Amino acid sequence: MSASLEISYDGAVARITLNRPDVRNAFNDEVIAELTAAFQEMAARAEVRAVVLAAIGPAFCAGADLNWMRRMADYTRDENLLDAAALAEMLRVMYECPKPTIARIQGDVYAGGMGLVAACDMAVSVDTANYCLSEVKLGLIPATISPYVIRAMGARAAHRYFLTAERFDAKEAHRIGFVHEVVGADALDAKVAELTNALSSASPNAVRSCKTLVQEVAGQGIEAPLIGRTVEGIADIRTSSEGREGVQAFLQKRKPSWLA
Repeated sequence: MSASLEISYDGAVARITLNRPDVRNAFNDEVIAELTAAFQEMAARAEVRAVVLAAIGPAFCAGADLNWMRRMADYTRDENLLDAAALAEMLRVMYECPKPTIARIQGDVYAGGMGLVAACDMAVSVDTANYCLSEVKLGLIPATISPYVIRAMGARAAHRYFLTAERFDAKEAHRIGFVHEVVGADALDAKVAELTNALSSASPNAVRSCKTLVQEVAGQGIEAPLIGRTVEGIADIRTSSEGREGVQAFLQKRKPSWLA
């Protein structure tokens, strides 16, 4: 457990809770390392049959922490490659966790937070949550999270929401398949419990094998060559002139040059 994460257990169900409500549960390099370690721990615990990823506060996850973005704004390409590789490794560990995973979405999900949801096997959202892939507004691209988000929402929806950075609501997230269930806030825990109960009552080996089966059959594997391309893609765009301008404009709360 850390200041950023809370880990708790209820029988065979583990809950990993993002606990940075003051920054809308945005993540930085420390949180990425902690989440990676937490999911590795859940994978190793024989008694854990399901993992719930939750959050505290009005937002589930707003993507990258602003202080982290300020540091990244001056990173070289090589530094960006290392930084993006850590995020890619976290998402891979989450996605390949042998235990079934559920995103319990109690609030808004933006940018990199979309990757957290997409890397989970299932997602249950409150009806008031909003979603957004906002990267292009900053002159960036959602490269590292793209293998998971595109699998979750489909290429057709990704063409729209990657390119427009429109905000969409939980109803639309459900329509395009990004989340499985949309419920009122008072029904969120009951719906998550319904899923964890179903998972806990099934054969652990069969559940683990089914998860592997879906990943193998669904299409191109999220493997080293693809991950490498996404890591290079975000490093290149971050160090491009428009990428640097977009991030600086965001941090300085002004319009980027292409809107001035």
